[in-house]
Amino acid sequence: MVDVVEAREVTPSLVAAFERLIPQLSSSNPPPSEEALRAIVDSSTCHLLVATAGEEIVGSLTLVVFPIPTGTRAWIEDVVVDRSARGRGIGRRLTEHALDLARRLGAKTVDLTSRPSREAANRLYQDVGFQRRETNVYRYQL
Repeated sequence: MVDVVEAREVTPSLVAAFERLIPQLSSSNPPPSEEALRAIVDSSTCHLLVATAGEEIVGSLTLVVFPIPTGTRAWIEDVVVDRSARGRGIGRRLTEHALDLARRLGAKTVDLTSRPSREAANRLYQDVGFQRRETNVYRYQL
């Protein structure tokens, strides 16, 4: 049984989970420090969702909800499921939980990006109901 909950405090097990999970998501970014995780957990706009199997954190997703002049919007970032737990619907559970939370918080839309090489993730997002948009994504490196 897998549960999805919002992380409300930073614990040693949360820090350890991100030390294990983030390298599976990104080879160019280090895992967040305890202080960085605390900033996320304490943020009023960030919602750090974790999937747990028993006592073990096996996945995570960050939902950011923010007001702009055209309405409340949401963005999903950094979705990762541990290699050992993939193929069990955990990514779907995290995503659906995030969509429900965004809806409750008044968001009009939820956006995300996913690299084309992440084929399983892209199938999941389409299966859940995300529609691919014809848009340009720009990044300015600071």
